[in-house]
Amino acid sequence: MITLNDFIVISVLLFCIGLFIIVSKKNAIQVLIGIELMLNAAILNLIAFGRYDRAANGGQVFALFAIVLAAATTAVALAIILNVYRRYKTINPDNVNQLKD
Repeated sequence: MITLNDFIVISVLLFCIGLFIIVSKKNAIQVLIGIELMLNAAILNLIAFGRYDRAANGGQVFALFAIVLAAATTAVALAIILNVYRRYKTINPDNVNQLKD
């Protein structure tokens, strides 16, 4: 049987991998993937603590809201990345240094 500690260890690993991707990558889409991994780690914690709480389904409800929020923010971020690419012909965040005309 999987214990709560197993879920926490997996969540910490996901979070650290996401943080490493954000710090080391120069591509905006890869940074977005790192952010999604970090959000998935938080969602995994919500579900794990909700499973072992046994009193209510609060963890699962919060996880569902977090998944919907993550999907919405990903859609907005991809739209921003596409518009930045059209304007600057790059998705490297370091090369985009001026956002106004």
